[in-house]
Amino acid sequence: MPQKSPLSRRQFLKTTTGVSAAVAAPYFVPASALGNGGAVPPSDRIVVGAIGIQHRGMHDLRWLMRQPAVQFVAICDLQKKQRLAIKDHVDNEYGTKDCAMYPEINGFLDSRPDIEAVLIATGDRWHALASILAMRSGKDVYTEKPSCMTVAEGRSVVETARRYGRVYQTGTQRLSEPNHVFCIEMARSGRLGEIHTAYAHIAPWDAAEMRHDWLPAVAQPPKEEVDWNAWLGACPWRPYNPEYVAGGWRGHYDFHTSCIGEWGAHTFAQAQAGLGCSELSPIEYEYVANDSGDGMVTHFANGVRMILSRGNKYWHGSCGERFDGTEGWAAAADGYSQPDVSSPGLLGEYNRVIGEYVGRTGRSLDHMQNFLDCVRSRERTVANPEVMHHSMTTVHAANICMWLKRSLKFDPIKEEFVGDDEANRLRSRAMREPYVI
Repeated sequence: MPQKSPLSRRQFLKTTTGVSAAVAAPYFVPASALGNGGAVPPSDRIVVGAIGIQHRGMHDLRWLMRQPAVQFVAICDLQKKQRLAIKDHVDNEYGTKDCAMYPEINGFLDSRPDIEAVLIATGDRWHALASILAMRSGKDVYTEKPSCMTVAEGRSVVETARRYGRVYQTGTQRLSEPNHVFCIEMARSGRLGEIHTAYAHIAPWDAAEMRHDWLPAVAQPPKEEVDWNAWLGACPWRPYNPEYVAGGWRGHYDFHTSCIGEWGAHTFAQAQAGLGCSELSPIEYEYVANDSGDGMVTHFANGVRMILSRGNKYWHGSCGERFDGTEGWAAAADGYSQPDVSSPGLLGEYNRVIGEYVGRTGRSLDHMQNFLDCVRSRERTVANPEVMHHSMTTVHAANICMWLKRSLKFDPIKEEFVGDDEANRLRSRAMREPYVI
């Protein structure tokens, strides 16, 4: 095993702000592949804060605080009730009254140089911008998915992480779960023969075409209660309606990435990992005449197909992926006790495949632990910016294909559609001042 740096973690962080982490620190394998750590001295814990915690964010916060290496110290949320709820939860867990509260993101980031990493679980519209602002302030980032609203936002996340030497993990946690890892590795390693088709699950609710209308205007609450301008962020101005804040933003074009992005943010990354295309996107998208994208065939440059699928034709459960090869197939989704395979004999390799993956990558099979390990080592996470960007580019290209109702060709190197100016204009969106990248 290569030797760890003689610098302490805190010394390392002080000397590498703004410098490429790939140059600054050597590689080491995380101590525990399963994410089970021992007691960590308070002085050596990773100091963490969070931005926008509610619903899924509470799951992430509990997950984060279970990690022995973490000291959670502050919540930034534009809703007063959420700030108070998170502070109450954290203080009860620690038996203190120390969790600080911040209503505004820039003040939070600028005033807390002690915070080394942030958990971001806002609505989709804020994921990329909050990640970029946090990384510019010298903080590592764990953010929920879908992690960008456009191709341009995804590219900006990649470039920001690279420029500032930040560790970044997007919340596509199935990339770290054993059943999914098994299927991905069975495809990647050739155990299923030559892979010709992968299937990726898209959400069974809503549609690819989203709403462009506005909900009725309601009297705006005091800024201290809900900062509506900040809630909108880079999105166009629209009148306040409490349904948005309560989660009713889903299905609206300005705030969401459709049924394709809802689960495709997970499953495209899973499928592309097994195809060896984690840092590529398909070159062709075939339009399907329905409202969801179900059955859309995408083609990679190596001739392999990835098919978008709604429902349970290829798995049972949610967020599934399947790989079909010349020697068999394997599939997994949420709730599986073990993967589905074409032949029971394939499962005989389960422990070996998982063991080889851990040995080859040194990664934990706990997604949050993988992030924290990389905060220490400065290694790339399993769901690093490039993995996020290229799987989300697939999401955005598939959406654009459905919106324009025609098949499209895409150059994944130039990150532009071939010979289609209208499609290319949809790779980015105008951002409202001052919420710009």
